[in-house]
Amino acid sequence: MVTTDFFTPVVDDPYDYGAIAAANSLSDVYAMGGKPFLALNIAALPVDLPAEIAGEIMRGGAEKARQAGVVIAGGHTVQDKEPKYGLVVVGMADPGRMITKAGARPGDRLVMTKPLGFGVTTTALKRGQAAAADVADAVRWMVALNDRASSLALSCGVRSGTDVTGYSLLGHGLEMARASGVGLRLAMRRIPFLAGAARYAQLGAFPGGTIENQAFFSPDVRFDPAIDDRQQLLLFDTQTSGGLLLAVPGSALADLKERAARMDQPVWEIGEVVPGSGIEVVLE
Repeated sequence: MVTTDFFTPVVDDPYDYGAIAAANSLSDVYAMGGKPFLALNIAALPVDLPAEIAGEIMRGGAEKARQAGVVIAGGHTVQDKEPKYGLVVVGMADPGRMITKAGARPGDRLVMTKPLGFGVTTTALKRGQAAAADVADAVRWMVALNDRASSLALSCGVRSGTDVTGYSLLGHGLEMARASGVGLRLAMRRIPFLAGAARYAQLGAFPGGTIENQAFFSPDVRFDPAIDDRQQLLLFDTQTSGGLLLAVPGSALADLKERAARMDQPVWEIGEVVPGSGIEVVLE
């Protein structure tokens, strides 16, 4: 399998930006149950960007790739007005055990492996509204690889899942629902968020992609009337290097939670797969 992803800076620190971009690129392989082994840098850098900043971006990406056991074997750089960085990633997977967006079945339980709120937190950072502790927490999650989550899913027989990135939890969830010919029911109060996400949502610190996600995906989403507009937008919030959304067979859920605890891999049960189509978001 071969994937690629790159984007403009989401945080101020160039090393963190490189590490986040690399983790995000590697996630596409982990989301399919694969193991990455080779990568190529993709970079677009301003001609006047100081060499030490460019070097830190590359170092962040290289060290994150090394953590994943991945060799960066070159790449390509062009000039651009705004920095952009990411990876082409090559990985391998067993075709008989791959995780795809299809294959979710009614009765499966929906599990997440990272909280939401990266979009509003990083937008608040750009606006000068974010607390340093909240930014540090977001960075800690975004640089985390999805390797353990992927291994956990495979060990428990999960065959349907995706990573939660730019299309938001609801957008990527709808991709799973459509590919599987099912509906999803999510419980709002079970969905994990970063500590500052609700406050930044009240400040309206949503990136443009969040508004676009809402416009595109909302016709297939039904909300409990008690869920207010800002809470709804948090579920459309565009994520960077988010976690995995997994459809876990009900018979495997207890085993998955037990294994996750032993691996120190966070998991949150947030809903279920149901007959029908689209996504329903309830309070409980």
